[in-house]
Parts: sequence; C-alpha cells; structure tokens
Amino acid sequence: MPISRLTSLRVTPTFEPNPGQMKATALLQGEQRHTLIAGGARSGKTFLLTRAVVVRALRGSGSRHAILRFRANAVRSSIALDTLPKVVGACFPGLKLTEHRQDGFFSLPNESQIWLGGLDDKDRVEKILGQEFATIYFNECSQIPYSSVLVARTRLAQQVAGLRQRAYYDMNPSGTGHWTYHEFSEGRDPTSRKPLADPENYRRTFINPNDNSANLSPEFLASLANLPDKQRRRFYEGQYVAEVDGALWTYDLIERCRDEPPKGEAPAVTLARLGIARVVVAVDPSGATGEESSRSDEIGISVVGKAGDRAYVLADRTLRSGPEEWARAALKAFDDWDADSIVAEKNYGGGMVAAVIRTARQTLPVKLITASRGKHVRAEPVSALYEAGKVTHVGRFPDLEDQLVNFSTSGYAGERSPDRADALVWAVSDLMLGEPTYDTAALVSRYSVRR
Repeated sequence: MPISRLTSLRVTPTFEPNPGQMKATALLQGEQRHTLIAGGARSGKTFLLTRAVVVRALRGSGSRHAILRFRANAVRSSIALDTLPKVVGACFPGLKLTEHRQDGFFSLPNESQIWLGGLDDKDRVEKILGQEFATIYFNECSQIPYSSVLVARTRLAQQVAGLRQRAYYDMNPSGTGHWTYHEFSEGRDPTSRKPLADPENYRRTFINPNDNSANLSPEFLASLANLPDKQRRRFYEGQYVAEVDGALWTYDLIERCRDEPPKGEAPAVTLARLGIARVVVAVDPSGATGEESSRSDEIGISVVGKAGDRAYVLADRTLRSGPEEWARAALKAFDDWDADSIVAEKNYGGGMVAAVIRTARQTLPVKLITASRGKHVRAEPVSALYEAGKVTHVGRFPDLEDQLVNFSTSGYAGERSPDRADALVWAVSDLMLGEPTYDTAALVSRYSVRR
C-alpha cells in the first residue's frame, strides 16, 4: 500500500510529533545503518520507532521487520498489545494488521510482516532468526546483551527494492559501560574497544520527557525531576551514568535480571506466579537509637525469595528510624511476604535485631550470621549469581540498585553505608550460597513446614 494512500483511509491521522520526535525523525532519514534514540522515561522513543517500522513495512511490499526485546512477555504486553495498536490508530487509521500469534508476527495488506520476539525465548528466537529482515528494532536495549545483538544483526540482510537495511535501538541510558555507549558515544567496538571500522554508520540522538510534556501530567514530570541524582540523570535527563571501575554490578546487568510484575500485583499472587517456596527478610541495622536515628545510616530491609535455583528480589523496605519503627517495618515485610525467617549480621547489631524483633513477636525465627569477610568480598559471589542469571529483581528498586552499582572489586564507592545492598547480600547468600542454620530457640512448629 503506497504511503500516499494512507490519508485516504477512513480516519485522518492524529499523530503530531513532539519536538524530540521531530529531531529524531530527521536523524532517521540519514544514511546510517544503525540509529539509537536514547532518552528519559515516556519521551516517545518506542512510539516513534514502532511508527518507523510500520512506515518501512508499507513502503516495501513483502518485506520483513523484527521488533525484539529481551523478554518475550514484555514484547507482547508492551508492543503487540499497547504501542503497535496505538501507532496504527494515531498514524495509519484504517490500516488492517492481521495477527498470526502462533507464528509471532503481524501481516499487512501488502504482504509485509512485522515479527515480535523476546531474546529469552530460545524456540521463538530460532524461528525469527531463521529468516532475513529489512529492519531490526531493539526495544529497551539497556536490557539486551551485546552477544544477542550480534547474532540478530546477522539477519539484517533482506534485500527489498526501495529500502535500505536499518537497525533501530532505543533505551533509557544506563551506565557508561554499556555496549551502546561504546558503539554510539565512543565509536569503539564493545568487545575489543578498538575504533569502529565504519563509525559513520552509528548515529544517535537524545529525547526527553519534557519534549513529550503535552502527553504527560505535570505530576509525572515533577516526580522524575525529583528522583535521586543518578536516577534523575537517567530517567529524566536521559543521560548515561558513569560506572565504577571494576563494578560488581552494572545497570545493564541489573536490567537483564529484571521481571516486570503486573501493576498492583499482590505479594501472594507474585509468590504463586513465580513458584517461590521460601522467603527471607534480611535486616542490616545501623545501631542508632532515639534522636540519632534521623542522622544515622539507614536500616536495610530486603525481602528475597527462592524458586528452584533462582533468587527473586521481592521488596526493599529500607528506612531510617529508631528500633521500634524498623522492627514494625521488618515484621510487616515478614507478614506481607509470608516469610520463613529474618536474617541479620551477628557482628554488628545482630543481637539487637533479635532482641528488638522478639520484643515485638517472641516466636519469630531469627537467624544471626557471622561476617568473616569485608562487604565487597561478601558481595562478589552474589554478583556472580546475577551474571549467571540466577537472581531476578521483581520490579524496580532505584535506591538499592544505585548502591549495587557502586560496589567494586576494591570496595564500596558510594556515599554513606550500602545498607540496602548489604541486606540484599545477606538475603541472597542465605538462600543461595549455603544451607540455613536457624536460631532454633525461636522456631515454632508453624514454620517447620512451608505452606
């Protein structure tokens, strides 16, 4: 179907690009093979690039195009059920897309196809990458490993009259260690770090939520502007964040280890959905009491579950308070997530944790762990579990994740104490790196059998 006929369809298009999208559209018309649109949350990146894919599909009869994300469930909920229908409705009203859900693509009247896939779905990926495409769009590529991108790029090979092969990318910028930063910012190969042979083929632009203010509430924009510094730079200003040398975690590693739960999902539903069989609440106390608590380090409270050979970070209930308040917060986390035990470091404040918790509830099982190594040494085997894909963040925990990326092989580089990260390390270590030995005096029969 020629583009010129789109305006003759039943309804006039209503799409009006925001200033950032207009700038990005001009870039998309360039000669480069690879185009990255980076920027803050809700700035219109995904809408614009999905629109570009549909335009190319209409221009090249019988052409194939792929939209890829890291997780299969995310590409369906985000693109197939949300962005793609919105793009068609606003930009190409009256255009009929036919979904072939079993095969994983939408067909257009001119016999072009738009394939959708998650790179974590081995069977679907093999089916998709068994074909050649004129366009490959990597959506939310902060989550996508470079190795997966390299494999997918080998399929950007379909020859279609009037269409040059194009790869599109979008993301909320993560850390400066991410492969997109090396390719599009530094002009270097992410693996060898040598200069690219064809840097002119890698172009990028930034668009931000303020560009899209006509479609966003003032309250949402204010909430982004008020985020902590690193999160604000990433999700509001749309800038890459410098990472620590020798970092044990990076933002892109954490993104690859993320599960986005349905909005408002209750803890019990999450536990059942993921098949979680055991849950611990880890507490990292600051030791402060009374008036000191308002000026002290925070009390890290992390909730982590285990299903099979995988740990799930379920909640971060960290707060700055006195013993009574943080004890209530720990107990609420314990009850909310139907936990099995509370874990705390014995060396520093663990005895206080046990005493304070049992003052509130005498029969609660508390496990005290002896720390024999430094913080970053304890953190290393946990970061290795992330690298192996054995830990998943169920949702987003910006303050916790900010602490994680400041851990390096030489120590902790962040401000103050990494209370949230310490609590997470205790919880994951207890579930994944050794058999638990509980404080048996506190155990009661109702905890002896899980659910």
